[in-house]
Amino acid sequence: MNLLRSLLFFASMFIAGFGHADLIGIDNDKLQTMMESGVPVIDVRRADEWEALGVIEGSHRMTFFDKAGRYDAQQWFEQLSATIDTGKPFVLICHSGTRTSIIGKWLGKQLDTVYHAQDGIEKWIGEKRPVVRN
Repeated sequence: MNLLRSLLFFASMFIAGFGHADLIGIDNDKLQTMMESGVPVIDVRRADEWEALGVIEGSHRMTFFDKAGRYDAQQWFEQLSATIDTGKPFVLICHSGTRTSIIGKWLGKQLDTVYHAQDGIEKWIGEKRPVVRN
């Protein structure tokens, strides 16, 4: 329930017009092309989700919402900024695209353009694309 409350909070922020960046949803073909050109992928799911489904090889694992729906947006953004150059393209991915859409809209307050895998790892796996498991 806390996750739902968090998602609703973020959604309400942007319905009110606080976001201003371009949030671009991409399909798996575009994701593959971007990865092949060196664009980093940020996987925002939780560790239990990475273990259950696997991750795209080379992606950066950076949980945003914990299992109870809690988050520390500022700490997460600092971790993101320390991991990649946020002035260059990167792609967010989650399970189905819902979390990355919300996070991407929030990131729009800091960045000009944010890409997200609109159908998440679920469709990536459904298309028999490779994942790695640890």
